[in-house]
Amino acid sequence: MSHHLQFYIDGRWVSPVAPATLPVIDPSTEEAYTEIAIGSAADVDRAVVAARAAFPAFARWSKADRLALLRRVLDAYNDRYEDIARAVSQEMGAPLAFAREAQALAGQAHLGATIEALEAYEFRQKRGTTMIAREPIGVCALITPWNWPLNQIVCKVAPALAAGCTMVLKPSEIAPISGILFAEVMEAAGVPAGVFNLVSGTGPDVGQVMAGHPDVDMVSFTGSTRAGVIVAKAAADTVKRVAQELGGKSPNILLPDADFPAAVRSGVEACFANSGQSCDAPTRMLVPADRQEEVLALAKAAAETFMVGDPRAPGTQLGPVVSRVQFDKIQRLIESGIAEGARLVTGGPGRPEHLNRGYYVRPTVFGAVTSDMTIAREEIFGPVLSVVTYRDEEEAIRIANDTVYGLAAYVQSADLDHARSVAAELRAGSVYLNYPDWDLHAPFGGYKQSGNGREYADWAIHDFLEIKGIVGWGA
Repeated sequence: MSHHLQFYIDGRWVSPVAPATLPVIDPSTEEAYTEIAIGSAADVDRAVVAARAAFPAFARWSKADRLALLRRVLDAYNDRYEDIARAVSQEMGAPLAFAREAQALAGQAHLGATIEALEAYEFRQKRGTTMIAREPIGVCALITPWNWPLNQIVCKVAPALAAGCTMVLKPSEIAPISGILFAEVMEAAGVPAGVFNLVSGTGPDVGQVMAGHPDVDMVSFTGSTRAGVIVAKAAADTVKRVAQELGGKSPNILLPDADFPAAVRSGVEACFANSGQSCDAPTRMLVPADRQEEVLALAKAAAETFMVGDPRAPGTQLGPVVSRVQFDKIQRLIESGIAEGARLVTGGPGRPEHLNRGYYVRPTVFGAVTSDMTIAREEIFGPVLSVVTYRDEEEAIRIANDTVYGLAAYVQSADLDHARSVAAELRAGSVYLNYPDWDLHAPFGGYKQSGNGREYADWAIHDFLEIKGIVGWGA
């Protein structure tokens, strides 16, 4: 049975208080393929009441019991793995292979990492005669985006459960079906009634209500910086904790001693992955001025190998972007790059020639980009790479840091010590040296307008805990 027209509240699938629906668009066809119920303040109230009622008992669960619960969630997730991958592919346009091997995998991997982190986590620690107790913060509002739906849902739900919190989840209304499937996973795992609740809906009607709700103790939000500001303002009146993972405009510095053919190819792949819809994508490639022509030739060759097309077709590497709004924004920014004097190396406005419908974007590379151009400053969230030149290392670092964002940065060098020294100068929450493997236990979050707080493994558990000092505990 489909639960698309229901919410999951207090351990039951329920209809909204005031019936209202929203179509879900397949971005590869531009047509609706299902619809979801969308909620209101009354539905948020129901969910928060359930979470508040469940909190005292769940907060007292032992670490062993919470570990057992998370293991059941992982088992239930694995049982629905293929359903989840197919849902992500259809709702956001991810190629089916990518949906299996990256999107669905991310949720599975974060569940495993949270379990490992919880196994080693110490909630009490003596310091002299004082006991430091780490206790669940309470009822958490979790608001997640459309671009990596399972990654962000699990990055919030798993550590909240590990900490002993109860929660209300609002998945993106643009890509909501994977979130509904995740609620079915939670039900199948036997999560106690009220501990996990899901309400679908829009940001203004559900997300902001959750953020401002007086019985919510914490908000964990992932999305645009613009929306993050709105959420923070809604939360401010009740002085609740707000953890945010927001936008990015990540630099990728290629130092002169880097292996340029490999570094450029990998940089293009990292920028274009997920059709460019990743907040930490390396969208600004910084290269020595005297190597610009070499880099542009390499980037052009790499970009033109990407197969854009139907997410369900074998061999597709890039699917559509998620929506008409996103498509139009990317087109506007590509056109601004041309108008402001950047050199269009490949790609450009419009769909690829072989596609006549769907929100498909041509893989695009710009050269001769300067830091004052719109494409160098705004988060594009599409397969668009800007190549920026620098004269020396000092200028490269200055350009890299010349952004309101600070989520991620990348450094490529044959000399690891050199790469490390540059990393120390970069104002970003994550710095990746020579395209390393994904580390599920590294902290993930940003400086500046890229947010606050950290996700992944034990770093995420920290954010869902209050710290209590019990002074005079004794020896």
